[in-house]
Amino acid sequence: MNGGEGGEGRDVGEARRMNGGGRRGIALFALLLVCGFSPLAAQGSTSLTIYNDGRVLVRRTLPLEVPKGTSSQHLVLGALDPSTIFSLDSSVSISAATYDGAVDYQSVIRRAIGRTLVFRTGSTSKDTVSATVLGVDPERYKLADGTVSFQAPGTPRFPAELVVVDPTVTLALHAPSSRKEIRLGYFTSGAQWQASYQLLLGSGNAASGSGQLTGAAVITAGTIRAEDAEIQLLAGAVSRAGPSDQLQRQYAMAARAPAAEMDAKMSEQKVGEFHLYSLPGRTTLLPGLTSSVALFDPATVKYTRTFEARGQIPYWGALQQFGEETDVPVEITYVVQRALKTEFGDRPLAGGVAHIYQADSGGRHQLVGESSLDHTPAGEDLHLNAGTAFDVTAKRLQTSYVSRRDSAQGGGWRYTATADYQVTLKNAGAAAVSVDVLEQRAGEWSVVSSSIPPQKVSSTLTRFRVPVPAGGQAVLKYRVKVIW
Repeated sequence: MNGGEGGEGRDVGEARRMNGGGRRGIALFALLLVCGFSPLAAQGSTSLTIYNDGRVLVRRTLPLEVPKGTSSQHLVLGALDPSTIFSLDSSVSISAATYDGAVDYQSVIRRAIGRTLVFRTGSTSKDTVSATVLGVDPERYKLADGTVSFQAPGTPRFPAELVVVDPTVTLALHAPSSRKEIRLGYFTSGAQWQASYQLLLGSGNAASGSGQLTGAAVITAGTIRAEDAEIQLLAGAVSRAGPSDQLQRQYAMAARAPAAEMDAKMSEQKVGEFHLYSLPGRTTLLPGLTSSVALFDPATVKYTRTFEARGQIPYWGALQQFGEETDVPVEITYVVQRALKTEFGDRPLAGGVAHIYQADSGGRHQLVGESSLDHTPAGEDLHLNAGTAFDVTAKRLQTSYVSRRDSAQGGGWRYTATADYQVTLKNAGAAAVSVDVLEQRAGEWSVVSSSIPPQKVSSTLTRFRVPVPAGGQAVLKYRVKVIW
């Protein structure tokens, strides 16, 4: 790959013809070089921490002759954030770093300004012309006859010294004594992970029951390649900031922290205000490879099922008049109980996606819900939205509306509206259910009267818990007063 101009030109020409020609083909070819020959697969030990947002903290021990005192070291580390390079050895300092990541067409053509290049115009090596690169943005080329073109006359064949096959780093190091290896940390991208949970509900359609919940970490390697590496997964929303000395120190502290002792299962520990999962043994990540590892042993859990119908009152602003009866979706939510001092309740859960399954009459499990969930601390229940109910329906009708305008202190107007609502709930199922009708509003408002006593959940949320018989219906009536 790092041979003479002819071999490089043939490869770039092939990339162009396969992808429709021009800069897009060359850029794709350069990307394939980076992804297919990532230096994370080279000699030396590698340890990675993968974040939910796609960042990857790399810790590498590289075999390298480092003399005593100050030296310059040239390393092929692949694509990385050069602002995050730091030494994992507290006695070795980095006084300067130069990162060359010019693997794309635009960077190479900029470096070729003032150079005369050979451009292939046909299918054979003899079909070429020469032109001098005058500039970019826009590109300008001076042809042999003295004219200037704003378009490349063909596929450029760059001299090998202009093309960076893999991003490289040159470090100025200072070591108090000679050593045969160097330990570095830095951030790159190209991999991410999320938690995936599977909840198997008990048989029947009861409002509560027990089931089994499993969880796995799903790791997706987009462009990164790492062979025989230690893999850790950090759960939590870690902020992103520009490079600074403080940020570098935080990186170094995280990278030097001792790893938890691992057994045959994935282990978990708290680091700062986040949770870190360590995969057992060593793992190989390849571009495009997706793998999963169990987060914990299958857990028996208790759950309750609720039905919710959201209100019509706007959270802010004016309370409007509505004349038509409207359908209201009835949402299904499964609440998985996680009491403290229980094995499952004491476990923090990483954010991800939960799939909910229930067996049919033949014992075959069917998907009955899919819900996203945030990072959940120990002792906090899981609220999994399973979609909209089929047999339980709701209709809402505003039956009256009165408003008035009063002058407010300090000028302006103050508005007051009173409205009556009727919510008709129907249940076509074979078992009685309970539906929570929710009204949520900020500011000054109140429930004046209702056919079912309201439950004030918070200063903004009021709940009406309405029992609906099997094969029947129930009607909720209430009046609200809103001031804005």
